[in-house]
Amino acid sequence: MRHGVSSTDDVARRRVRSSPGQASTEFALVLPLVVVLALGLVVVGVAIRNELAVELAAREGARAASVSATPATAATRAATRVVELPLDVDTTTDASTVTVTVTYTDPVDVAIIGSLIGPVTHRASVTMAIEPP
Repeated sequence: MRHGVSSTDDVARRRVRSSPGQASTEFALVLPLVVVLALGLVVVGVAIRNELAVELAAREGARAASVSATPATAATRAATRVVELPLDVDTTTDASTVTVTVTYTDPVDVAIIGSLIGPVTHRASVTMAIEPP
């Protein structure tokens, strides 16, 4: 017996130190959580990118519509030219302003997370004064 430690304590310490499967088991238990969190970060990043893209498309569409004789056509062309997403562009005009609303529905095709969240709709609307062509 060393310094007041019994032989059963010694055996228990050796057993804890010599358990090679413990790290593998902990890794196997934590890995799914880490993967889901990583996929969640990817989904958030893509959603932010798509939101910014839709806002840019709405701004460009409104700018083109505000200086065009055919606002709806100009807005659609400008919005789809600047962003390579399947956008829905809606243009409304009144006596002095044009409003362009751009909508994109992101299907969220990322594994595991996509089935949990479902499709995400991004929408942006911009109003500008009509300038004479």
